[in-house]
Amino acid sequence: MTTNPPRHTLLTPARWMVLPAAVLAGAVLGGGYGALKSPEYAATSYVIVVPGEKSDPSAALGFAQAYGRVATDIAVTGDAQVWAGVSADTLRSSVQAATSPDAPMISITARSAKPSTAVSMADGVARSLVLNSSHVAANTGVKVVQFSRATKPVEPVSPSASLSALVGACAGGLLGGLVLLVRPKRSARAEARHSRQGANPAGAQTSAPASVPGPAGAAQQPEPEAV
Repeated sequence: MTTNPPRHTLLTPARWMVLPAAVLAGAVLGGGYGALKSPEYAATSYVIVVPGEKSDPSAALGFAQAYGRVATDIAVTGDAQVWAGVSADTLRSSVQAATSPDAPMISITARSAKPSTAVSMADGVARSLVLNSSHVAANTGVKVVQFSRATKPVEPVSPSASLSALVGACAGGLLGGLVLLVRPKRSARAEARHSRQGANPAGAQTSAPASVPGPAGAAQQPEPEAV
């Protein structure tokens, strides 16, 4: 019969030190990343799609969805990168357009390490949409107009060093907990093998179990003689 190792052997202090060490390492790495990474600023410009005189008002919503999907492509083919002073690849990777399902409005958000560059990119893409819509207004029946220009951001949108350290500590604690869940099972099997080897070392003679005599059968009684 095999015996399970005592529970206290699975919860030794040496194993539990993995958890605080993982939390500390995650906090240091996360805080270092937040401190070394350059802050990022975001600026948002808004445009709205309006129908023409002979156009169906409901068509503006559909064209807003279409313009929102190709906003960065229109800006790259236009002069947005020239107005913003950035390359076409930077414009594609740093600008995102979002549309509303209820209103024909497009929000154009640009991110950059410099607040002024973020504003220039957002307004440049919005201006490209306005110019492009005016060129094809005779065919589409709608046009894009400027609704609100981007304002210069005063605070970064990227996480601070303290927030990055907190996220890193949480991630480190999670990984440390997973390690604790995996390691005790392996250690328990090793300790069980070690305990069995200690109880029965190699070359030791094992005594055969003593046989227990079975119960004696009842003596056969003589049958009575027939009269």
